[in-house]
Amino acid sequence: MIVVNAKIQASRETIEALTPVVAELEAKTRQEKGCLDYAFSIEIHDPETVRITEKWIDQASLEAHMREPHFLDFQKAAAENPPKSIEATFYEAHELPSPF
Repeated sequence: MIVVNAKIQASRETIEALTPVVAELEAKTRQEKGCLDYAFSIEIHDPETVRITEKWIDQASLEAHMREPHFLDFQKAAAENPPKSIEATFYEAHELPSPF
């Protein structure tokens, strides 16, 4: 499984401008083959920090996602409304049983 953990720092105006594109991106991505989970969220204590969490069956599924029109639309919108910073970390992982 591939896990992506990303953090975007952006102004509230930038986040507001990107919200409609992100809504479409989330909905369409969740229907893609190989997508296990895909979500954007705004931190409660810092409304200018957006977190992206993704889980993919494999690397090929993630790479296919990055060629999808809705992903390219998001990249175009982000270029037109650039955030202050973006960090993304990619992990190969396997699920463990809950310790609870």
